[in-house]
Amino acid sequence: MAESPITLLLVDDHFVVRSGLAASLELEDDLRVAGEVDRGELALAAFGQIHPQVVLMDLQLPGISGIETTAQLMTLHPDARVLMFSTFARDEEVQAALRAGALGYLQKSSSREDLLKAIRTVAQGEKWLPADLEARLRERTAEPEITPREREILTLVTQGNANKEIAATLGIGEDTVKQHVSRILVKLKVNDRAQATAEAIRRGLVRV
Repeated sequence: MAESPITLLLVDDHFVVRSGLAASLELEDDLRVAGEVDRGELALAAFGQIHPQVVLMDLQLPGISGIETTAQLMTLHPDARVLMFSTFARDEEVQAALRAGALGYLQKSSSREDLLKAIRTVAQGEKWLPADLEARLRERTAEPEITPREREILTLVTQGNANKEIAATLGIGEDTVKQHVSRILVKLKVNDRAQATAEAIRRGLVRV
């Protein structure tokens, strides 16, 4: 007797993306799309009705984000298995998704083969990350963390503020700002403010 197919819930606010995914995934004998929704709030309700084995979750959704949806879903259904499927793979967002309870993270630019492999792995309750992303996160865990105050200053740096302006905004001394900026450059392994801005955006440390 053949095994039952892996049931999927697709969560993406773009109809074309959902339709394309559904059509592609349904070609596989062991996969079945059980539901499609375009918002996180609807995903929470749909999960309770259809109990899919894997939720393919977009990161950026109208209303609550894919990360927040995942966190709420895990609270309501601790056995839920979520694969984050996003255009972006910024370090901070990947880590936030995993902390929220996602078992895997995959970019939409990935190959169909990797998508199928990721779905089948997550369906088994196992974690799945692309090798390059996993190596990047492992490297980051060995690096000193950016503190909340440094993140505030980094955000102001990326907005083009000079040290004097940052000091006035935060109500601290200009020398203190200089010390923070120096530590930020060391932690990000960059040489100047322009490189710090680029690296902060790449990692998802600041919102553009």
